[in-house]
Amino acid sequence: MRIETSQLRSFLLDSKLVNESQLKKLEKEAEETNTKLTDLIVQKGMAKQEDISRLQAYILGIPYVNLEEENVPREVLSIIPEPIARKYNIVAFKKNGRNLEVAMIDPNDLQTIEFIKKKADLKILPRLSSQEGIRNVLRQYQKSLEAEFGELIDKEAKIISVPADSGGEPGKEDLEKAAQDMPIIKIVDTLLKHAILQKASDIHIEPTEKEVVVRYRLDGILRDAMLLPKQVQSGIVARIKVLSNLKLDEHRLPQDGRFKVETEEYKISFRVSVLPVFDGEKIVMRLLPESSAGLTLESLGFRGGALEIFHQNIKKPHGMILVTGPTGSGKTTTLYTAMDILNTPDVNISTVEDPIEYRMRRINQTQVNPKTGLTFANGLRSLVRQDPDIIMVGEIRDNETASLAINAALTGHLVLSTLHTNSAAGAMPRLLDMEVEPFLVASTVNCIIGQRLVRLLHPDAREKYKLSAAEIKSLGEQFNLIEILDILRQEKIVGVKDDWADIEFYRPKPTNECPDGYKGRIGIYEIFNMSESIKQLVVTRVTSDHIEQQAKKEGMISMLQDGFIKAVQGLTTIEEILRVTKE
Repeated sequence: MRIETSQLRSFLLDSKLVNESQLKKLEKEAEETNTKLTDLIVQKGMAKQEDISRLQAYILGIPYVNLEEENVPREVLSIIPEPIARKYNIVAFKKNGRNLEVAMIDPNDLQTIEFIKKKADLKILPRLSSQEGIRNVLRQYQKSLEAEFGELIDKEAKIISVPADSGGEPGKEDLEKAAQDMPIIKIVDTLLKHAILQKASDIHIEPTEKEVVVRYRLDGILRDAMLLPKQVQSGIVARIKVLSNLKLDEHRLPQDGRFKVETEEYKISFRVSVLPVFDGEKIVMRLLPESSAGLTLESLGFRGGALEIFHQNIKKPHGMILVTGPTGSGKTTTLYTAMDILNTPDVNISTVEDPIEYRMRRINQTQVNPKTGLTFANGLRSLVRQDPDIIMVGEIRDNETASLAINAALTGHLVLSTLHTNSAAGAMPRLLDMEVEPFLVASTVNCIIGQRLVRLLHPDAREKYKLSAAEIKSLGEQFNLIEILDILRQEKIVGVKDDWADIEFYRPKPTNECPDGYKGRIGIYEIFNMSESIKQLVVTRVTSDHIEQQAKKEGMISMLQDGFIKAVQGLTTIEEILRVTKE
């Protein structure tokens, strides 16, 4: 049984996930972009995927199961072979006598159900689940990293050391051979696979005197993943160099490269940096998904007035939107999300980036390449001759790029870019330091966003608590608690009469599934419009503190204040806010 469009429409309205006018707009957008209506509702943040899956299950008359936190017994999981499970998005999760309950994305896939019925010789009971629930079970097919490496090292560590030449370095031929050895290939593939499954952003492979340390950066925090014997070091480095098309016999100079891993489930690009260190060569690999994940501004953490200001400014036909923050604060993701909103058939969007972090459909993306002379400035100079409506410049680093971006904004383009500053207000002096004329900055910049990323508390791994008198005193010595409390009251996050001792916060309460209590990250933001009063301050070259004070007078909520709002809401902790906002 398939869900008819009219039937889905009726149930969506009855469930009050969307209203009539929203549904008409969504149906038009779905038709124009060739996107499923339900996918669009999730992308816009109007409903969670689980809500949609439950609704579809109700319409079809099939039970819905939430598998996002489910641990499936291995003997049940293995009834459906992993390749079949991954290819058809179907997993076994419960067996009762001759009955096998299987979760699916598409319960109309009768051919796959019949195949599993014959193979398992069991009665198959189909259930509907969300994509995230299916992914959680698929991840359980994987052995732990230590278990996989334990088997590999026990069996094959003795035969994978690489002989050195007379100078103490392995010869090129030996390295080429090592890079093709099956044990080395298995070790590197396992490292990459587990990094992808754990959603790491970076892999660090660090040689020490007696061993090789492997660390993953998870949710912004580096964590030890594995210790490998010293004899595999040269082979691992050689294998990664071969994948990245780097020079195998170059051990004294840094090298940079890139390669891609692609399966039916994911497509990840790895940006590789090799650096000589005392005990060998250290490798850092940045994991870059090849496609954006349908993020929305709301899912990034924008809320209230900040969300409204952002939406207002990305709808303007020209001017500049700047996102500020240190490396790793999510600036590029914010710009990609804005471009995803703006990406309609009637506009031409072009970018110049270093690197291209996500591949986006219908957007013309250019990779900076200094070796060939393709810098941000040269790329931007060429882009303006490509009849763009919207331009994204990965980063404004120098006077030439700043001047070209300002000029593009003046001549009728909407320009999106990033700056490395500690706050939104700090962007103004930074541009002036690049020798951009103050009146040009004042007349082109539409709004400025400052941001950081904090770790998200897992909903099932947290507990409430109230601040002690000593904790309140300590916070009061660092911050203006009266100002923060006023914001919490204005935003109706706490009651008008609540004081710091009355407010409930959250802290991690680790579980087996979530050992440290955190899972994922969310942004904390500050954003302000270039009002007439702020423009006047820019023209007179005042400090960033003066600009920030004026922005707050006009209603800007600072990153710290936004962080406290999210801490009271149970999304993160005070410790996380202090960690990312301290200067």
